[in-house]
Amino acid sequence: MPSPERSVILASTSPYRAQLLQRLALPFGTDAPTVDEGPYPGEAPADLVRRLAEAKARAVSGRHGDALIIGSDQNAAHAGRILGKPGDETSAREQLAMLSGGTVTFHTGLCLLDTATGEAQVEEIPCRVTFRDLDAAEIAAYVRQDQPLDCAGSFRSEGLGISLFERMDTEDPTALVGLPLIRLAALLRAAGVSVPPRT
Repeated sequence: MPSPERSVILASTSPYRAQLLQRLALPFGTDAPTVDEGPYPGEAPADLVRRLAEAKARAVSGRHGDALIIGSDQNAAHAGRILGKPGDETSAREQLAMLSGGTVTFHTGLCLLDTATGEAQVEEIPCRVTFRDLDAAEIAAYVRQDQPLDCAGSFRSEGLGISLFERMDTEDPTALVGLPLIRLAALLRAAGVSVPPRT
């Protein structure tokens, strides 16, 4: 049985994922994976995030002996296609106008890799977000205030973006931000780590 003192490494440089992982009150390090994130031809969004979550964990595993490595990846799919990050305000406004009144499925892949055994637990946690009908003025006001330019779907659910929703359907609300903590805590406990920590 692994001990609770084993290193936990987040294979990501995302500040959003690091902030989420801090909520579990475990010491952890971060390491930047180098992974080609392009989809394979015909690859489904859910399959893509599972594959990339594991690839990110394995990409840094050689640098961390006897560690538990967390990999995660996320995409957003609407009308059969994956949405990219808008990058600028014009693209963000266009993306939100397209999503107005519609539903987007966010697919979040999660991997917990044990470097001592090479075994990986890999899962996908979906979250369906239904937007209310949005007019151009409120879309522009939202984008100007929240600046969701690095977020697929052009919103920050942890910020003002929550005001754009009609409903959200998921087993794990933190999956929407990019790291499903309910499921991750269960995987860590299965690997012998006490969550919450025993002090």
